[in-house]
Amino acid sequence: MAETVALIDYGAGNLHSVHNALKAAGATNIAVTADPQVVRAADRIVLPGVGAFAHCRDALWSIPNMVDAMEAAVLRGGRPFLGICVGMQLLAETGEEHGSHPGLGWIPGMVAPLVATDPALKIPHMGWNDVIPVVPHSLIEPGEAYFLHGYAFAGAHVLARTDHGGPVTAAIGRDNIIGVQFHPEKSQAYGLAFLSRFLEWRP
Repeated sequence: MAETVALIDYGAGNLHSVHNALKAAGATNIAVTADPQVVRAADRIVLPGVGAFAHCRDALWSIPNMVDAMEAAVLRGGRPFLGICVGMQLLAETGEEHGSHPGLGWIPGMVAPLVATDPALKIPHMGWNDVIPVVPHSLIEPGEAYFLHGYAFAGAHVLARTDHGGPVTAAIGRDNIIGVQFHPEKSQAYGLAFLSRFLEWRP
């Protein structure tokens, strides 16, 4: 029986593109859902995210029992979890966009504004850039991916970096949890290969 991938719909993600990319990467049973019970029972969980940390955080927490279901499935159940863009940032303890806001706290660290050290570099960081692994991980390969963000994670469990006037976190993860700052659904062959590895991942 095909594994169920729960793609969490909390009004803050590029759901159509992520769904299509997961399907192209080999997923055959994708549940786009705001139902905590579906998330709790899923084999794999994907949390997308576009926009401001605070808005995404409030939207996720506004779904009754959703965070509890995620913690049951991921932290206690050991299901593979992928956070994309703001979905990755929400793994942090705090986000500093429009004030200080608590995140899930699954990975120690905070999300702070990108600072332009070179006037020629624009914020937000937008476009194709290198993904440079910093520790070995079966899901992270060197290559080019598409980024769009004005805030970045700083903390523990960094798996890969990119460069935008200095090192910027591109991926974080521990145990059965991984988050990527880039958008695999917009990263063409590199992104589809990454999602394919995630769908086969047995952490």
